[in-house]
Amino acid sequence: MNEHTARPPAAPARLRPVDLARLAGISTQQIRNYEDAGVLPPAPRTMSGYRTFEDVHRRALLAYRALAKGYGPVAATEIMRTVHVGDVPGALALVDAAHAALHEERVSLRAASEALEALAREARAEKARVEKARIEKAGSGSSGAGSSGAGSSGAEKPRRSPRPGPDLRIGEVADLLGVRTSALRVWESAGLLTPRRERGTAYRHYSPADVRDARLVHTLRRSHYPLHQIRPVLEDLHRTGGSEALHESIAARRAALTERTTAMLAGAGQLHAYLTHGHQPKS
Repeated sequence: MNEHTARPPAAPARLRPVDLARLAGISTQQIRNYEDAGVLPPAPRTMSGYRTFEDVHRRALLAYRALAKGYGPVAATEIMRTVHVGDVPGALALVDAAHAALHEERVSLRAASEALEALAREARAEKARVEKARIEKAGSGSSGAGSSGAGSSGAEKPRRSPRPGPDLRIGEVADLLGVRTSALRVWESAGLLTPRRERGTAYRHYSPADVRDARLVHTLRRSHYPLHQIRPVLEDLHRTGGSEALHESIAARRAALTERTTAMLAGAGQLHAYLTHGHQPKS
């Protein structure tokens, strides 16, 4: 053996509950609970009924603790229990499911981010249109004043809104977005839009916030996002109260997902080591 190659210290052949407890910084009762829950493989008993643990239990404990940090204690318990009943493919399927769920969260975050960018672009475009209309109106007014003379009726009258108030009817919102009214009804039935209903007639009234939500839904639908992935975006927008706060929320959630993914990778590595080196007691 090369004198520069150090071997790791050999684990004792037998471990007491207190040895495992000290390793993880938990109580001996928690070690017993882990065995009862299937987190640890069954521990051999002495003639007097005391549990005796082996290195495989130490590795199982390390794997569980690493899994719990990324997958959560409930999923980690289910993964280890499934391993210890002999269903390794089932345990790996649970790992896959957790990663798939995390991917869905990332997709929702990306949808929210793209929707906010689209709303910002539309807001800038709308501001530019309003400013252009204001300038054209001012120019038209000054031109008309100089050439119309008294009582001239040639100047074009400003276009009036079809009715007072900021709310829009469903047809107006559909025209604004360039969609069918049936699309707005589908989004409403999916819980994405909640326009106020007029008493007596039940006509829908879309407030500016409702129109904003409809724009957001329309933007995401054009990017082929399914309705169930759009709902969390709207919920976050309503919860934070504005796009700027939602931007901050998205950034925080993205950082949390990255941290969790890193922990999941570490946990999966520990699980792989546990499965590779054997996961059944020798005695």
